[in-house]
Parts: sequence; C-alpha cells; structure tokens
Amino acid sequence: MKEGKLWDIFCRVIDNYGDIGVGWRLASGLAARGERVRLWLDDASALQWMAPAGASGVEVRVWSGALALDGVTAGDVLLEAFGCEIDPIFVAAFARKAAASGRSGLWINLEYLSAEAFVERSHGLRSPVAGGPGAGLAKYFYYPGFTAATGGLLREPELAARQARFERADWLRQMGIDFQGERLVSLFCYEPPALAQLLTGLADAPLPTRLLVTHGRASAAVKACIEGANARQPGWNQREHLLISSLPALTQDDFDHLLWSCDLNFVRGEDSLLRALWAGKPLVWQIYPQTDGAHHRKLDAFLDWLEAPPSLRAVHEVWNGGAEAVLPALEPAPWQRAISAARQRLLEQDDLVSRLLHFVQKNH
Repeated sequence: MKEGKLWDIFCRVIDNYGDIGVGWRLASGLAARGERVRLWLDDASALQWMAPAGASGVEVRVWSGALALDGVTAGDVLLEAFGCEIDPIFVAAFARKAAASGRSGLWINLEYLSAEAFVERSHGLRSPVAGGPGAGLAKYFYYPGFTAATGGLLREPELAARQARFERADWLRQMGIDFQGERLVSLFCYEPPALAQLLTGLADAPLPTRLLVTHGRASAAVKACIEGANARQPGWNQREHLLISSLPALTQDDFDHLLWSCDLNFVRGEDSLLRALWAGKPLVWQIYPQTDGAHHRKLDAFLDWLEAPPSLRAVHEVWNGGAEAVLPALEPAPWQRAISAARQRLLEQDDLVSRLLHFVQKNH
C-alpha cells in the first residue's frame, strides 16, 4: 500500500478551543485515511481532555517561542490553520525542500467557516509569496463551506454508524444524570446577554427542563445568572421546573453524545455548530463576536443558507446581542424541519477531508 503524504499542520490556541478542536479533527481525519500528520500547537494541554487517547498517525509537537527543528525535515504539505502565521524557520525549511525537489511545494491556508457569498469566489485561490523565507512558494486559500463549490465540512466516515449505535439513557447514566423524561437542553456558550431570560423562561415553562451546562465559561455564566436571580427574586425557580446539571470537560466524542442526547442545543463557535448540525437536533448558535460587527453578517448568511424560519431568526438575533428585546419563545418543531433538511443537503456532499485530499492531488 502506498504511503500517504506527510502533513505539517500549524495551529494556535486562541482562547476558546475551537481552533484546536478543528485542528485535531482535521489531523485525525487525515490520519484515518492513511496520511501522516504532525500537528504543531502552541498549547497542546486541551488535548488531554479533548482527545486523551490520541490518534494513530498523528504526532503532536509543541510550537511556542522560537521553533527548533532539531533535525526535523519539512513534510509534503504545509497547512496553516486560520492564518496563524507559521514560524519563519519552518517556512524556510519547507521552501528549501521544495526547491531541492524542483516542485513549488503545497502551502494551504485553512480559513474560518462561513456561509457568505465570498467563500465560493475565494475557495482554492492561489497567491504567490513574493518575499520573506517563503519567497517563490505559493499559498492556496482553502475555505470550508456549506455548498458543493466550497471546501466542504469536517465529517468522519463512521459518524452515522456511531449515531446509530448511541444509547442516550446509557450515556446520561454514565454522566451521573438522573433523567426522568424531562426536556433536555444543552448549553455551550460565551456570556450571551439573554442568558438570564433563557433561564427564567425555562423555569416558568409548564414542563420541566434539564439544562446540561458545559464546563468553563458556560458554567460560570449560568452560576452568575442564578446568583443574580436569587438575589432579585428568591424562589424564582420554586417549582423546580428548571433542573441544572453541570458537566465535566468533555472529550470530542462525549460532546457529540451530549448533542445527540438533547432536544435542543445551544452551541457556540465553529466546531460545535458543525457538530450540532450533524446531531440533527434544533439548535441556537452563538457566533464568536467581533468588534466591527462582522459576525452579524456571517450569522445572517448562515441563517439564509439554513432557510431558518422567522422564529429561529428572532431567537438568534436576541441571543447574539443584535436586538435589546425579550427572548422569543422557543419553537423547536419548525426549527427541526429546517435543521433536518439542511443536514440532508450536507450529507449529499463530500466531506472536507475527501475534498482536501482531492485538492492536494490536483495541485501537488
């Protein structure tokens, strides 16, 4: 069997683990298809809980401060995740290898996910590198996306089989959750302005809801909201129609299990949005906020692609701080139809790793 190419994937962990989450899924997905991968991270600590078992074919290397190659030879494909600016020492080594082989070398910049129109126009564009250690190389811009004219979305081949085998009751029991048939809602968020409204609405709902709160910022935000609510209105959840379970840090597999278990998922960032789409359950997305407001255009483009019903658009607007208004009622039934249809459209397309391998074969 022919040995796969050697990939050097560089990724910086910013603050919310989405970059490393995508980087790990990509690296392990390539390795599962016979490629060899070195994943260079400035902080690999999150992998201890995110992917504790590692992955065959993936070598994790720490990339912080000045990079010391220590005899490492650059690989066949250089992938820069989200414009993380690869260390010039490695770029120079990659350029030397390309020159020695008489080939231009394949340098790919994996961009952030978006449904905006520019993605189809920009995907696969080649940009010659004019100066610096990479002079003479060319960089290709690879855009993940929701249509056949983009770079696709990360989806492992065995995902459907995993979902088919999944038993919700068993997983909830493993998590120590005493499930009694109440509505299950997951919460993975930053600090949305409407969080207090959500908690109050769930507490006032006629039927009980168990909120499964992820570890970290979401858990801290919920705690602060509850303390504030108790100070303003003691007994605001007196009927205990809102039950709250705080979760430990979850592996990537268990995060999938969380989304598969719930009737409604509140997610944040890029990686969790995609996993929520594959889960096929109604979802509300908190997009990563940008100071110039560009995230609202990105959110609108996604909702357009999703063909989101008006009620889902209204919830997204308030949840993402685009309107200082009362959080609309949650209406999962029409949302489910939109999510199911969108998921089916995506399943009819090739996944990102398949498209990326074809792109490399075509351009290398």
